[in-house]
Amino acid sequence: MTDLLGRLSVPGFDASSYISKNKNNLSSLPNVALAFSGGGYRATLNGGGALRSFDSREQNATAAGHLGGLLQSATYIAGLSGGGWLVGSIYVNNFTTISALQESPKGSVWGFGNSILQGPESGGIDAINTGEYFDDLFNDVGDKKDAGFETSLTDYWGRGLSYQLVNASNGGPSYTWSSIQLQDSFSSADAPMPILVADGRAPGETLIPGTATVYEFNPFEFGSWDPTTFGFVPLEFLGSNFTGGDLVKGAKCVRGFDNVGYVMGTSSSLFNQFVLQVNDSSVPKAAKTFANKVLGAISQDNNDIADYTPNPFLGYNTESNLNAQSQRLTMVDGGEDLENLPLHPLIQPNRDVDVIFAVDSSADTDNYWPNGTSLVATYQRSLNGTIANGTAFPAVPDTNSFVNLGLNTRPTFFGCNSSNTSSITPLVVYIPNFPYVFHSNISTFNLKYSNPTRDAVLENGYNVATMGNATVDPMWPTCVACAILSRSMERTKTDVPDACTQCFNKYCWDGSTSPGNPPAYEPAYKTDTVVKSASSDAFGVSRVLVAAAAGLLCWFIL
Repeated sequence: MTDLLGRLSVPGFDASSYISKNKNNLSSLPNVALAFSGGGYRATLNGGGALRSFDSREQNATAAGHLGGLLQSATYIAGLSGGGWLVGSIYVNNFTTISALQESPKGSVWGFGNSILQGPESGGIDAINTGEYFDDLFNDVGDKKDAGFETSLTDYWGRGLSYQLVNASNGGPSYTWSSIQLQDSFSSADAPMPILVADGRAPGETLIPGTATVYEFNPFEFGSWDPTTFGFVPLEFLGSNFTGGDLVKGAKCVRGFDNVGYVMGTSSSLFNQFVLQVNDSSVPKAAKTFANKVLGAISQDNNDIADYTPNPFLGYNTESNLNAQSQRLTMVDGGEDLENLPLHPLIQPNRDVDVIFAVDSSADTDNYWPNGTSLVATYQRSLNGTIANGTAFPAVPDTNSFVNLGLNTRPTFFGCNSSNTSSITPLVVYIPNFPYVFHSNISTFNLKYSNPTRDAVLENGYNVATMGNATVDPMWPTCVACAILSRSMERTKTDVPDACTQCFNKYCWDGSTSPGNPPAYEPAYKTDTVVKSASSDAFGVSRVLVAAAAGLLCWFIL
């Protein structure tokens, strides 16, 4: 933290002295969190570019105008869906770097030239053909079923993801999320705590309400802060029989249920969203009929979810736990309640987070750019007394205002004035996807990326986070430091440096709104350096939906 604040440099403020002065009172020091939104591979890569800029291990990341060290200074890092793939891939590969993943040999991790429906490219650690790939998926999921556990499409989805995200033979079927706690980088506190998010969903639902129970996976526990569950179980014992919060006496303890692919797949179970999207997209009638028939049948079988049977919260907290009487606990993509940024775990009062750097790669607009929908959803949820459970979130404008006021074109701070809320909220540094050097607005349902496109989205994400390495605004690194220090300076009653006052005047939302309907949102490049057009890889949703429907149907028939 000291090194980071020193590099970012706040004129008139001695960061080293400040940290040294308060080092014996940890509650006075800044508590930083990072959040990476969902959005398929677009989110993995745009978020990956931002994460690369936050990582002091990356080449040039600690140079002037860059933000290297923010990752190492963070206490928490949360991912959801495609952002969960990003966070998961970093950690399950021994807290590696984005560059190392990017430079992996052909056919290894982060080779997205083949879709998940094709299997890895030849030449890597898994030199198998498509038939062998599907055989491996079926055998792995079959082993789980033979062991007496319920299986669903998410099992296949998670195993397929593992081939792309886990650098191990056959996608590392024995790798677990709870094993992260054993890594040297994590146990020595050199890496923040990783958290993935999923939504609770009753079988048969397709629309997930904003009051859905939000579950989290961290290396130690699985559970929810929401009053609808309000409990956690040791993650490594998922799959064991719990009743009333205790393991059933005499029952076997199960380990390995928290397979990393299954956890990442749970956070990205988009299958019921395929059903919804196909009706909203300009899909040819014949393809729409076919996809609806196939995917509708899957939904009717209630297999378009992640199944966590036996329910670890059976008989627990019976007064408010909606699943207390159910043998099944089912979950879906963590963004289906519109909270596509995983902010929920980071605004819990027990975690005392001061500032959240929220990288939003959502596809809210017609052209797949973010418009603040996720922030609005989290804010509205925090106002709902039946589900908020003590959480607080800074006020944000409506989504039309986000676009009309340009708040989705640059970083914006929300919650600058903590006195405006009844309880202190984290300061949220909102970092929306925007075309700095590349139009990274690729459909969420695009399942394959050539290496040039992958690298271009990563490069754009780096520029989004650093504002073009501070070429768009030379004050940006200083303003990042001010955001980190803001709540800490309030607690220690430290005078706010003039440079920080300038930053807050520039980047804090001033409370104004412009709720009228915005014009079509088609942003131009922020910088003069352009990588290439996205058109070669950014094919529309219809092709992917049909391919996904056909592939998933084959899985089910076999």
